[in-house]
Amino acid sequence: MTRSVYVTGIDRGDGRQVVELGIMELLTRQTGRVGVYRPLLHDAPDRLFELLRARYRLDQDARTAFGMDYHEASVVLAEKGTDELVSRLVDRYHRAARDYDVMLVLGTDYAETNLPDELALNARLANELGAVVVPVVGGTKQTAESVRAEARNAYRAYESLGCQVVAMVVNRVAKTDRDVIAERLAARLPVPCYVLPDDKSLSAPTVAQITRALGGEVLLGDEAGLARDALDFVFGGAMLPNFLNALTPGCLVVTPGDRSDLVIGALAAHTSGTPAIAGVLLTLNERPAPHILEMAAKLAPGTPVVSVAGNSFPTAAELFSLQSRLNSATPRKLETALGLFERHVDTAELRDLLSVTRSERVTPMMFEHELLERARTDRRRVVLPEGTEERVLRAADVVLRRGVCDLTLLGEEQQVLKKAADLGIDIGAAQIIDPATSPLRERFAEYYAKARAHKGMTVELANDVVTDVNYFGTLMVQEGLADGMVSGSVHSTAATIRPAFEIIKTKPDAAIVSSVFFMCLADQVLVYGDCAVNPDPDAEQLADIAIQSAATAAAFGVEPRIAMLSYSTGTSGSGADVDKVRKATELVRERRPDLAVEGPIQYDAAVEPSVAATKLPGSDVAGRATVLIFPDLNTGNNTYKAVQRSAGAVAVGPVLQGLRKPVNDLSRGALVQDIVTTVAITAVQAQPTAP
Repeated sequence: MTRSVYVTGIDRGDGRQVVELGIMELLTRQTGRVGVYRPLLHDAPDRLFELLRARYRLDQDARTAFGMDYHEASVVLAEKGTDELVSRLVDRYHRAARDYDVMLVLGTDYAETNLPDELALNARLANELGAVVVPVVGGTKQTAESVRAEARNAYRAYESLGCQVVAMVVNRVAKTDRDVIAERLAARLPVPCYVLPDDKSLSAPTVAQITRALGGEVLLGDEAGLARDALDFVFGGAMLPNFLNALTPGCLVVTPGDRSDLVIGALAAHTSGTPAIAGVLLTLNERPAPHILEMAAKLAPGTPVVSVAGNSFPTAAELFSLQSRLNSATPRKLETALGLFERHVDTAELRDLLSVTRSERVTPMMFEHELLERARTDRRRVVLPEGTEERVLRAADVVLRRGVCDLTLLGEEQQVLKKAADLGIDIGAAQIIDPATSPLRERFAEYYAKARAHKGMTVELANDVVTDVNYFGTLMVQEGLADGMVSGSVHSTAATIRPAFEIIKTKPDAAIVSSVFFMCLADQVLVYGDCAVNPDPDAEQLADIAIQSAATAAAFGVEPRIAMLSYSTGTSGSGADVDKVRKATELVRERRPDLAVEGPIQYDAAVEPSVAATKLPGSDVAGRATVLIFPDLNTGNNTYKAVQRSAGAVAVGPVLQGLRKPVNDLSRGALVQDIVTTVAITAVQAQPTAP
């Protein structure tokens, strides 16, 4: 029977989307077959469903994701009564739920509806669906005592109507009240109550949203600039010195279009980072002269300058009424929301309360979520040498918002900060170090000169070598100032891993350094090794790669079943290449009899049960392999790229294994999410329990 989780509220304005998003994150960590159902919908398409479908790669048809619209519900209620309304909504739920292991049900929103007693309707629906219930209470502009009272009343209301309330969430409370409210509710409620503080950036509209709402025209700015959050509004009317003192981080400057001095002053402040602003909104349909706009474009490239027709007063009234809502066009808000949820909710406890049985097969989404969760449980510090690269900064923003790990960015500090400000992202929690001016430079030069003295290295030469960001980052890891390093988005693999070979070196039990790719296919994650480091390993080395790869797979939740790949299966072929794989397989069995391994075996027999039944009947690995070991780099590298491009797989890696401390390389075509995932993998590798 399909399990369902019903997220509901007691009134509008509770910021429930944060909770719905957070619970969806938990559900998709447990199973790859999650559906969504909203009993009542205002207008199609459902914005939140489209967000969830895109983010969590749901294959659900949007038509099955809601019961009916509010107008139809009002008609049914008036003509047929509550029982008929509930019956139709439940019937439509079951038609959708039959294809999924678990359903996330999104309760009514209490906004401009003609339905009497929505709380009772939500409770009735939850009971009819057999759903566990998570009520959400909003705390905006309420005292701590009123929030506590409202939460207790909400619990009693749903519990008295027969609902199985497994947890409560109080959302958007004042940060100063959060701990007190959490402590007192813990003593007053029989179920866990998670209290989330208000985060201004979640409700702050982006410059793009403001532009659309006011019918503005973009005079300057790029897509990244328009995506910035307007955290505050500063209205320009004072003389420039006083005006500059009024600027706040992330503010949108609102000024008449003829005040060129304020426009240039605000953009100059942004460029210097004192402070970085969201953009400039010009009123009265006045525009600066062309030469002023040209100067502005050069002064702060990408920063939006928008013109609107109204004067400042009605513009201000509209601005203060705008609030952002989570959608697929605001990815940074999604990361902020998830980070907020994960910091203040005991996700392990809530996951158990929701009682969703974990799937045996690890899907790509489950792999990714579990990875981030494991990284957060024991936070490590990862150094990113490419601190001025746009993709790296965007990834750093996500990592910091989600609380995945602590970060150090390498690069000239003002250059890093300016680049981040231009992109409209917040890296304030990251440490920034410039290798050229850091006090660590001398210490690292002495260490490196001593370590490489046998190669003729001197302190004078080393003083230059260690300013290379990859050498500097590797030395930070070696000296315990960072737990791991990720580089390679603009550096070659050799430039990234050579310092690790020279400085960190291999583990005592590792014969060589090798690599794996986590290949995230449509419905499972496979591990490919070695596709990046060793050109032509011998049988001993191949066995070592297999054992290392199995350990890496197990460490990241993939049960290792090893296929030692060849162009021949079983005893059907012979020759030097097949014999090498056969010997390597025997060595793995000798060294690790606990591992499931098969070889030599062809790729199709390794992964396809029907082929395995013909070629290797009775094998525990054939048709079910999760760790695929290629005989050489040529085969492995070409295969992973072929699968990546032809099957649309996401290839995470190469993840290096065998080093004493984790250093990982990125593809130079790595996307932001690839970098986030690799950083999380590195953080997990650095944890004391990692192999």
